[in-house]
Amino acid sequence: MLKQKLNLKLSQKLSPQQIQLMKLIQLPTLAFEQRVKQEYEENPALDAGKEKDEYEDEFKNEADDDHDIIETEFDVDDYLSDDEVPSYKLKANNYSADDEDKQVPYASGTSFSQYLKTQLQTFTFKGDQEEIAFFLVGSVDDSGYIRRSLIDIVDDLAFTQNIYTDEETVEKALKIVQSLDPAGVGARDLRECLLIQLQRKDKTESVSLAYKIIDETFDKFSKKHYDKLLQKFSISEEKLKKAIEEIEHLNPKPGASYSGNSKSVEHVIPDFAIHIKNGELELTLNGRNAPEMHISRDYSNMLKGYKEAKTKTKEQKEAVFFIKQKLDSAKWFIDAIKQRQETLYSTMYSIMMHQEEYFLTGDERTLKPMILKDIAEKIDMDISTISRVANSKYVETPYGTFLIKSFFSESMKNEEGEEVSTREIKKILEMTLESEDKKKPYTDAKLASILKEKGYPIARRTIAKYREQLDVPVARLRKEI
Repeated sequence: MLKQKLNLKLSQKLSPQQIQLMKLIQLPTLAFEQRVKQEYEENPALDAGKEKDEYEDEFKNEADDDHDIIETEFDVDDYLSDDEVPSYKLKANNYSADDEDKQVPYASGTSFSQYLKTQLQTFTFKGDQEEIAFFLVGSVDDSGYIRRSLIDIVDDLAFTQNIYTDEETVEKALKIVQSLDPAGVGARDLRECLLIQLQRKDKTESVSLAYKIIDETFDKFSKKHYDKLLQKFSISEEKLKKAIEEIEHLNPKPGASYSGNSKSVEHVIPDFAIHIKNGELELTLNGRNAPEMHISRDYSNMLKGYKEAKTKTKEQKEAVFFIKQKLDSAKWFIDAIKQRQETLYSTMYSIMMHQEEYFLTGDERTLKPMILKDIAEKIDMDISTISRVANSKYVETPYGTFLIKSFFSESMKNEEGEEVSTREIKKILEMTLESEDKKKPYTDAKLASILKEKGYPIARRTIAKYREQLDVPVARLRKEI
């Protein structure tokens, strides 16, 4: 019984070399280049460029005869823990068009906080006002807000700055901070942020109405109860529409345009490219994933020299062991790189052929249902390997650059009993939403009815789930004047 348990446990183990190979497969192009650079720096037995491999074969035979590589069993979970999630997986492309930062000119090389403090230096203060104002600037978050109550700030000033003041004094200093650029900075909530920006605009009829809407009926406005706004202010739909346009041009995150510029931007480097030539698909692997490297001839010769020496001291034996270790490591790394290239190419080629119609047309409605198991079975690889490729690699297509996993989707049956991709259904739902009358947007129940007419019998709950995945709000919030 004990032996059976032991065998079962060992079957779930991976060697260090297998673990390292999986990590190499997981790396996108830029991170892979950095890993190769690191290996060059750490292993003097590895050289860049192409060279004849005859001495590599000779070394391999010698190494096999004299020095077996010892493989120790390790638990894969010890090596692929959550603590080792690569940084590129934590930087997602999760910004919609609505999140685009409005550009505001700032002095380069200064932080957002320093930019605000520089402006404060142009003011004349009384008493503790200057220290309080600088303290408030230090409380501004990346979006440009001060999200703390005045009483909390009063307490903090007493505890940390030895400044004993009251809410009224702090509020006066806050008004100074709120007069700084960008407009809206220092606000305590969205309503106040929008009001500050509207105060700085020329007082046209639309701006004045917009100010009243935000000041007096912010809750109704945010819930798009336009009929109540029309009744409250006794105005026409045209006037309300112009006022809303003024509000929509305001910046809800005045600090984001500055703080966002200071963050590093990760540029996506496609790992593959798909082109259409003479009506057929052609796949190429980014050349940066296929570096040329070889075993160092100097190190190989050093090993021969030590082996041919008639007398071998303890130091020489240690040197031989060290050199063999480095040569073994270099040989393994070269083989691992080749295996990585083959794995990446075969995985992407299989995906490309599975979704051939989509890559030829760009029509998302032609995407077939595809799960990891489908590709794993086609190329006889483990599902986890396919997952590592799909989750971290990008492919350039005639229709844009995409994360490979975006081409995977589950399936459901249409009225004809055919398997269709959930991506296809989402695309049809998206097109239906785009064509709706924005004055009378479709409810989820109505959308379910429309898709059923198109041959896709989907429950209202599923429609709601897909709509949320498309970042589309409920009908009431899509309503326009």
